[in-house]
Amino acid sequence: MDIVVKGRKTEVPERFRKHVAEKLNLEKIQKLDGKVISLDVEVSKEPNPRQADRCDRVEITLRSRGPVIRAEAAASDPYAALDMAAEKLGARLRKQHDKRFSRRGARRIPAAEVADHVPGAATLNGNGLTTAQDEAGQVPTKKVGSLEVQGDGPLVVREKTHVASPMTLDQALYEMELVGHDFYLFVDSETKEPSVVYRRHAYDYGVIHLRTDTMVAEDHSPEAGGTLGG
Repeated sequence: MDIVVKGRKTEVPERFRKHVAEKLNLEKIQKLDGKVISLDVEVSKEPNPRQADRCDRVEITLRSRGPVIRAEAAASDPYAALDMAAEKLGARLRKQHDKRFSRRGARRIPAAEVADHVPGAATLNGNGLTTAQDEAGQVPTKKVGSLEVQGDGPLVVREKTHVASPMTLDQALYEMELVGHDFYLFVDSETKEPSVVYRRHAYDYGVIHLRTDTMVAEDHSPEAGGTLGG
């Protein structure tokens, strides 16, 4: 397997290619993932002078028979960006390797034997309720994010709140590429409304703008309700 190094809107010097081969040790990578098919390194440069401290971006994409692993970083020069991206790739490879190893080594306990192996484990009936709840005719209530759910309900696994400064569309695209996500939520600096940029195909992107419906806002405002009530 060879490492493919390419530049997007920038030239890649031979010295940097050699540094990539030294930094990304194929022998170590294959020890963590023996099913690696390809390893691509893409270098790009941000022309915006306001992004001088992170104008060089390096993206590493590792494809194997399992999930694709990608790591990227931006810095003031491509060598520093490569070092940071390589560290992220190594951490993700080790995490994936440890996950596979723990799955193979762990012994699964059949559901019928859980009560014998786990002290204090509740016994469930066919409806997913504990025996005590079923006898009392109770439906379990749980807190999922900001929702209160009785029985089976929507599965909210994570809830986050971020403080965001308004930014342009170009800045939002750059931030999305920087964090390695397929979408990025931001506040548009021109409209001051929430918007989302997302990846479509290759380097094509889409953007969704949210605009407040003033008619709906007025219908639900306290002043509107007071007028109708009077």
